[in-house]
Amino acid sequence: MVAVNESNIIRRSGRMLQRLVRCYFLFALFATLGTLPIAVARKQNPLANEPQAAKVGEFQFRSNCAFCHGLGARGGGRGPDLTRAQKRHGNSDPDLFRTINEGVPGTAMPPNGATQQGVGMTETEIWQVITYIRSVQLKAPAQPLGDAAHGKQLFFGAAACSTCHMIEGKGGRLGPDLSTTGSARATDYLVDSVRYPSRRLAQGISEAMKEFSQEYETVKVETADGQKFTGVVLNEDHFTVQMMDEREQLHLFEKDKLRWYEKSRESLMPAYDQKMLNDKDLQDILAFLLNVGAR
Repeated sequence: MVAVNESNIIRRSGRMLQRLVRCYFLFALFATLGTLPIAVARKQNPLANEPQAAKVGEFQFRSNCAFCHGLGARGGGRGPDLTRAQKRHGNSDPDLFRTINEGVPGTAMPPNGATQQGVGMTETEIWQVITYIRSVQLKAPAQPLGDAAHGKQLFFGAAACSTCHMIEGKGGRLGPDLSTTGSARATDYLVDSVRYPSRRLAQGISEAMKEFSQEYETVKVETADGQKFTGVVLNEDHFTVQMMDEREQLHLFEKDKLRWYEKSRESLMPAYDQKMLNDKDLQDILAFLLNVGAR
């Protein structure tokens, strides 16, 4: 009698184990499917030209995209200006959907929901974001502002931009790398940055293209033996400051050993007024930056 009961118990335990194994595999399957990228179900945006969808999409954009692409989609430190009709990774609605959902390998653009900036968007929410982007997009491709070839000559020559700024590996390191600035910043932002370089710095705008964001604050120091250095702050804590001087030499100082130490939000870059750079030459330089940024 006891043997029969043990046999029944063993059979029942076996059936329960089989059910648990099936449940485990089903759970694992659903969990895996839940992490797969959203399939592009449509060739065109089903919410195109719907004002309400654009309004909701603006909220989604602010939550998930504005950190890199800026408020109003006009470009930020890491992300390009999305109001331009010409997009680097494709201009159609399916192209935008793919870029948002799958990201762009090798760039700062992550897959949908891969970062803590937002919690991941559904297919409908992605289409809403695309509807919003279309609502703020310029209706025509940006036209060349000037002569890009002449702008290149000015950048690396008479205007002396390359003394501090780098383009595609050529130029100085004291200021931000401008290789992608033409696609990342709106034209009026670029003009303002050239004419009034301290204005953006004073507002706290930082360059997020680097792994560690940098604001290019000006620093002046005098060492205990009377040496004076002027440059930009690279890193700083309560006890030390790392800087790059105007000759692009790196220095690390202990603050309590300095005779004098001063930081300023006045940019080292000179304000290029009409006497230093007339409007036509400025437009040529902007055309060069736009041309490089579009590559």
